[in-house]
Amino acid sequence: MPTGTARFLRPRDGQEARVTYVELFFDLIYAFAVTQLSHRLVHDLSAFGALQTLILWFAVWLGWQYTCWVTNWFDPERIQVRLLLFAVMLVGMVMAASLPLAWGERGLVFAISYVTIQVGRSVVVLRFLGGRHALTANFRRICGWLVISGVAWIAGGLLDGPARFACWGVAVLCEYLSPMFGFPLPGLGRSGAADWRSAEGGHIAERCQGFVILALGESVLVTGGTLSDIEAWGAPAIIAFLVCFLGSVAMWWVYFDSSSSAGSRAIGKSDEPGLMAAYFHYVHVILIAGIIVSAAADDLVILHPDQRIVWATAWLLIGGPAIYIVGNGLYKRIVYGWFPLSHWVGLALLAIVTPFAFHTDLLMTGGLTTAVMIVVAVWESVSRRSLARAQTVGAE
Repeated sequence: MPTGTARFLRPRDGQEARVTYVELFFDLIYAFAVTQLSHRLVHDLSAFGALQTLILWFAVWLGWQYTCWVTNWFDPERIQVRLLLFAVMLVGMVMAASLPLAWGERGLVFAISYVTIQVGRSVVVLRFLGGRHALTANFRRICGWLVISGVAWIAGGLLDGPARFACWGVAVLCEYLSPMFGFPLPGLGRSGAADWRSAEGGHIAERCQGFVILALGESVLVTGGTLSDIEAWGAPAIIAFLVCFLGSVAMWWVYFDSSSSAGSRAIGKSDEPGLMAAYFHYVHVILIAGIIVSAAADDLVILHPDQRIVWATAWLLIGGPAIYIVGNGLYKRIVYGWFPLSHWVGLALLAIVTPFAFHTDLLMTGGLTTAVMIVVAVWESVSRRSLARAQTVGAE
């Protein structure tokens, strides 16, 4: 447990740290960022455009993730911590607003705002902790790696084309991979399991679940907004809207029907709740990426339901659900200890749909992928409930 003098830490009284309203308010900037990324994907369906959006998504997620860990340790009800969150929100709005042109003329604006969030927040946290707290060394290592990645972000912002892509790719890898190795730095050593043991795992699980809801909610809003923009509501547009809405419901069901609560319980029972919470962060970046891609696909299905499928649209319509299923399967692998059979079947069905999709249109393909998501959702729901009943009978 932490020792030494530090300010504004959450009380550790044995009760689960609850998610506060200021944290939910903070997440709104990331709702905006998710929408920006989805729209960017729709307007650049090339493979290179997808990779560019992927790098931006990792940046958005990492900015949220590192802040999430800060509010896991520090009490958002304290005025100083709230002010820190509001400052991050302000700069985060600039970052999110620059996303559509981040690979163009606003690259430096994006890089500076992002680095300001990551490094600035870490410096403030170190001020909160003081020099002798048990968490200080850990946050020094974190800050060190964020400074290293920050140099790559700024360098990329000053460059163009492939050079920017290379710099930002390195920056993302620094921030995503360094925690896996304990943020090792010369003279500062590396973090170990003990450095994360004081983390409140249930709080992290709830924060990740909240982000999934946020992303799914933005997907639904984008779907409704796209329908609203269509002047003449013909039968294809209405059917496409229903197909996309049912797909969003199925995605919600796959994640929230039972596994979300099971995730919180699994962290609570874990011997290393902090490390397990870190695994949650690693897999949720994949899971939510699937939601963003699916939202972009829904946009196209509603706007152009009778458009023929080409490679650029096929990967969007089929890749989104596939990424989401993979992310959910990895998440359940952490929670339950195995990758569900229903998810393997879902991936197999999507593989079967892929060659057929090139002989039909966006609406038909969207309908087929929605049907696959419904199969996975129903299968998973029935199997989990059957397992729960069997365990109850066995306990009796």
